[in-house]
Amino acid sequence: MKTFNVGIIGATGMVGQRFSLLLENHPWFNVTAVAASKRSAGKTYAEAVEGRWAMTAPIPANIKDMVMMDAADVEAVAAKVDFVFCAVDMKKDEIKALEEAYAKAECPVVSNNSANRGTPDVPMIVPEINPDHAEIIHAQRKRLGTKRGFIAVKSNCSLQSYVPAIHPLKEKYKVNKVLACTYQAISGAGKTFERWPEMVDNLIPYIGGEEEKSEQEPLKLWGHIEGDKIVNADDIAITSQCLRVPVSDGHTAAVFIDFGVEEKPSVEEIIDIWNNYKGRAQELELPSAPKQFLHYFTEPDRPQIKSERMLEGGMAVSVGRLRPDTQYDMKFVCMSHNTLRGAAGGAVLMAELLCAEGYMD
Repeated sequence: MKTFNVGIIGATGMVGQRFSLLLENHPWFNVTAVAASKRSAGKTYAEAVEGRWAMTAPIPANIKDMVMMDAADVEAVAAKVDFVFCAVDMKKDEIKALEEAYAKAECPVVSNNSANRGTPDVPMIVPEINPDHAEIIHAQRKRLGTKRGFIAVKSNCSLQSYVPAIHPLKEKYKVNKVLACTYQAISGAGKTFERWPEMVDNLIPYIGGEEEKSEQEPLKLWGHIEGDKIVNADDIAITSQCLRVPVSDGHTAAVFIDFGVEEKPSVEEIIDIWNNYKGRAQELELPSAPKQFLHYFTEPDRPQIKSERMLEGGMAVSVGRLRPDTQYDMKFVCMSHNTLRGAAGGAVLMAELLCAEGYMD
């Protein structure tokens, strides 16, 4: 695989910082531009994140002294890179406009933002679930009038904790309805305990917009391409509740599923499906792909945040406590690292897929 020059737009935020660490020694991607708001432009990256660095690892040496660019200076950033990762903190309409401007400048955008997730010809890809949705890029390029430029987005971070476990069951059996309660880490809000002391010994039973995303976005992941748009799946219903909990990193989900078939799979059959499931990312042996996507734990008190969140570099999904339910057919618990698998890591993996499949050429 050839190497690609990449930029990080929104490099100073928590997800941008995570991108910088993931790309430090990446075998395919070489960071040649870091950009954020106008107030950061002209500073070195180290100066721009001074007092804001939220990672435990130090600032990567390869970008520490790199001079920050203004993310709004699209042509200048695009001239330095083959594509960009985007994780900006702006209003949705502003993000949509910015990402489209990069795409129209023939600079593909791999976005962590939610602004374009509902755009019908923008693929929202989890490489192990719906890699075929990348095909919609051809229709999107036609709309934008571009040869190379396009936008691809990553789904909401909390979805990564439970949709991956449902997916192989949905492929083999009909899954009729799902109830998912997510318990989400404070890094999902871009916070640390130092910055958000109110979260210590606390739980907030509300995360704005999160339940709507949890109920709608999986339908796009499981949808299909029809002409020039992705049509959402209509064969499954999802309801959710999302809570903010005093955890630094790692989203957990309590999941209840109902199979719409009379012959329902046994606990043993489901665990076997999970343990043996491989997606396109594993087939292609992408650099960031976990060797095993889904890990099932037989212990009654697993998975746990502290012991499992960094499984396979934080890119695997942990599952446990599968058992029959009195109201639904089955229930289980899932967990994934929200800023790795759920955010920057998931976006890097998606970019690897798009490169491997020729969409960045």
